[in-house]
Amino acid sequence: MKRLAPALIAATAMAGCAAAPMAMAQTPAPMHGPNMHMPPMSAIQPETTITLTGKGSVAHAPDIALINVGVSVEAKTAAEAMQQQATQMAGVFAAVRAAGIAERDMQTGNISLNPVYEYPNNARPRLTGYQANNQITIKVRKLDTLGKTLDAVVKGGGNTINGVSFSMDEPEKFQNSARIEAIKDAAAKAELYAAAVGYKVKRIVTISEQEFYPQPVPMMAMRMQDAGGAPETQIAAGEVSLEQTVSVVFELTK
Repeated sequence: MKRLAPALIAATAMAGCAAAPMAMAQTPAPMHGPNMHMPPMSAIQPETTITLTGKGSVAHAPDIALINVGVSVEAKTAAEAMQQQATQMAGVFAAVRAAGIAERDMQTGNISLNPVYEYPNNARPRLTGYQANNQITIKVRKLDTLGKTLDAVVKGGGNTINGVSFSMDEPEKFQNSARIEAIKDAAAKAELYAAAVGYKVKRIVTISEQEFYPQPVPMMAMRMQDAGGAPETQIAAGEVSLEQTVSVVFELTK
């Protein structure tokens, strides 16, 4: 039998002491109970959930109108075109203020100056003048004055009206009604799908909603009516549709 040198015996013993704690650390702790040696599982399994979209809408009479009006003129020179539009726009602004529109409800939407060309046959384009445009967007809060406001703009020098749209000044006041309709729609779909496959709706897991925007009135009616004096522009505001969309995850159970 071979004998080890004292120094070698000491080194071997130290190595064994160092290795022992590491081996102990790697030994898994015993598990007790019925789930012994089983990995943790999620409380909700993906195959028992369904994601649906619900939509809700509420119709309401609008309380504001947005109109884009302005001036479009042509002249021989750029300076003349800009001067003419400035003169006519001054009359438009005066008419709008006289109609009771506050400064905060007026905003310039576009101002432009462009050359105007004539295109004769088989010849180079020829400059004939310049066109100047100036438009402002006006928020009318008293809808019963909308027709008079449009007529005043034209009398003041405006010669372009680029549409009228109706909306709600504070649509968030009616948002909750649309939300309720949207979640009811999603819940009804969940019950339908679950019943079709022999399941029941257990609970709602998550709810998320899209941004809420009032939908503009798709059409506008305008007509001229003689009310015993000068004809006045009549406008029908109709209703604004307030819509809300939600995405809902439902958990199903047998």
